[in-house]
Amino acid sequence: MNRICSIILVAWLLCVSAAVAEDISGKWKTEFDSQIGQQKYLFDFKLDGETLTGNAHRDVDGQVGDTKITEGKITGDKITFVENLKLEDQEIRIEYSGKISDKEIKLTRKVGDFGTEEIVLKPASPTTTPSTQPAPPSMTH
Repeated sequence: MNRICSIILVAWLLCVSAAVAEDISGKWKTEFDSQIGQQKYLFDFKLDGETLTGNAHRDVDGQVGDTKITEGKITGDKITFVENLKLEDQEIRIEYSGKISDKEIKLTRKVGDFGTEEIVLKPASPTTTPSTQPAPPSMTH
């Protein structure tokens, strides 16, 4: 009887640990070509339990903007969130869904009724500040 209880307990713990949200808090980047040109994104995610919030900073051929991340949720290795983008007088709902792995997040990006794209997010490397940049090489003749 004790063995059966132990097996059930271990199975339950494995199920619970698999359902715990991956902590992806921090900055993630991606670059991809789209119908409107080259896009660069920097996502700054914040995770509270299974609720995902944060900001999306985008650069589309030199035009930059920021959008809040809404409707974000992480369950285990699954991720979903929405970016409500406003371009000129048009609002575009961009829905993201995908899977988190060790070093990347693979997402399907559904842009309103315009189409879908597959993108991959990688952790953003720390920014080099001027005080930590190496000195330029000296030139001697």
